[in-house]
Amino acid sequence: MLLADITFGELLLVALEIFFFVIWIWILITILSDLFRDHELSGWAKAAWVLFLVFIPFLTALVYLIARGAGMRDRTIKAQADTKKHFDEYVQKQAHSTPADELHKLNDLKEKGALTAEEFDKAKAKLLA
Repeated sequence: MLLADITFGELLLVALEIFFFVIWIWILITILSDLFRDHELSGWAKAAWVLFLVFIPFLTALVYLIARGAGMRDRTIKAQADTKKHFDEYVQKQAHSTPADELHKLNDLKEKGALTAEEFDKAKAKLLA
């Protein structure tokens, strides 16, 4: 089939097919990520869902979205909140380093030989200024 032989309608149909294929992959990835995010579900239940997703994909995806859809939302919100909490804790930990902590780190680098005496003095002066 030559490119010139493709009609506009066929081109639109191909675009629609690609769109639905991408949506289908997106739904499967969402279901699988939710499935493995759920810590209350046993390993056997997860394996059964995956098995059914492989062999009866459309029906299983539909049943999963209907039966566990509300839980998907809750688990996603909880995961995002946990991620934000860990990030905020990390930022707070990094932001609250005192000049004494920084001097201690510089001294350790100097003792290990990673910094020369001149570099140490410059960094110390910059830190205390």
